[in-house]
Amino acid sequence: MTSEQRRLVQESWTLVAPNAPVVAAMFYDRLFELDPALRPMFAHADMREQGKKLTQMLTVAVTSLNRLDQIVPAVEALGRRHAGYGVRDEHYAVVGQALLDTLGTGLGAAFTEELRAAWTDTYVTLAGVMQRAAAEQASVLRDTAAAREKMVA
Repeated sequence: MTSEQRRLVQESWTLVAPNAPVVAAMFYDRLFELDPALRPMFAHADMREQGKKLTQMLTVAVTSLNRLDQIVPAVEALGRRHAGYGVRDEHYAVVGQALLDTLGTGLGAAFTEELRAAWTDTYVTLAGVMQRAAAEQASVLRDTAAAREKMVA
């Protein structure tokens, strides 16, 4: 990500963040429209609280873009937690599309191709960290299970 992309994302988020509850509701509506099979993952969730968590996480990530190395451990932990919820690699593309669609709707004409590209790079960067952490955890769990099976056998 370039410094210009970081600036664009941060400035645009200041326009979105004041409407966080509406934005979160739009995001989840779009997510479930794109992939209705994801809805059961949220069957027991308080969606207002879930939306609050989403926008808080986005706020932290966006405000930390100039020091991503400091938030990597938290993003990795988020990826591991999401793996535990059943999130798979293919879900990240759907979430990214829902995010971009939501931002496009919310920002209207201000959501230029340049801004879309900046948000895409931001999402791909953060999602990549989450996916790597989830994959590492899955590998550790598989290795642990295999070791236990050998011990029992």
